[in-house]
Amino acid sequence: MAEGKEVLLAASASMATGIVRIVPAGMTHPFGDERTVSQAFPAAIPSEESDPFLMCDSFSLVSAGVEPDQDTFPVAWHPHRGMDILSYLKSGVGRHGDSMGNRETYATPGMQWISCGSGIEHAEGGGTPKGETLAGFQIWINVPSALKMADPRYGTELPEAIPQVPVAPGAFARLLAGPGGAAWGVGKVGPFATVQPVQVIDFELSPGASLEHAIPSSMNTCMIYVYEGRGTLGGQPIAAKSVALLGAGSDRARVFRLTADEPPASPEPGSGSSSSSKNLCAILFAGRKLEQPIAWHGPIVMTTRAELAETFRDLRSGAFPPKRVAWDYKRIATRPVDKEL
Repeated sequence: MAEGKEVLLAASASMATGIVRIVPAGMTHPFGDERTVSQAFPAAIPSEESDPFLMCDSFSLVSAGVEPDQDTFPVAWHPHRGMDILSYLKSGVGRHGDSMGNRETYATPGMQWISCGSGIEHAEGGGTPKGETLAGFQIWINVPSALKMADPRYGTELPEAIPQVPVAPGAFARLLAGPGGAAWGVGKVGPFATVQPVQVIDFELSPGASLEHAIPSSMNTCMIYVYEGRGTLGGQPIAAKSVALLGAGSDRARVFRLTADEPPASPEPGSGSSSSSKNLCAILFAGRKLEQPIAWHGPIVMTTRAELAETFRDLRSGAFPPKRVAWDYKRIATRPVDKEL
């Protein structure tokens, strides 16, 4: 009987905080080799529930070194159409090229984003010195069907564009996309200019710190991906490489409380355990559901199978991307002098 009461109390607590479930992130092999990434969605949370968010890959890779050839990238040239993409790097050096003629290297924590629209080709990597770690996230967000063929847009944001600000004692945050709050000032929005309204915030809590956050009332999707450390979410335990899906269907469910575990007690002499404790780091993904069909194949996300087929015809015929610079963007030597960065 007592055990039954505990189950009911746990269920009640989850409902009160809007938690639908907390699950381990999946592991995928996006590079086609032994390298893996932790995938919060769609591997752990399917697209129907993560809508409008399509994908979040978390990676940490030791660099083989800076690429000496300006036209060579470890993540080679590849196409995208129909989504917004964020490459958010916590460490290493970002490097990027695309069919709009952009070629940039950027410091971290920083990010590079593309609203792919009717299509882009891009390539990434090769900017981090040998032996250093390139760590971060690639995040895809869906776009309303009527706007999937808009002209592409691009931005690179340096560390000063996404400063870490205090949001509670011992708790800090970087606003990546969407509206902020009092900590950032009235009207402040994150620099990732998505088509569909979202709020994406990277939180970092010192051991024992706690914060409370309310997502905007216009948003009915909410996920929290813990990528480092451990603590509680709405009183429920949550650890690194776990993702929580919140109901976000009411004002009460749109508010959550995140707490980092206290530092461990001093270890017994000779126990071999450490008294150090990691900060709890988590990314909030909140947005308004599109509730539209998804036709997804590799790097292309459209609404219908017919649109997918049309995209692959464009790729085969050389008509992709429809909006591009006049020179051969894959060879930096062909860029006109007046277009040099």
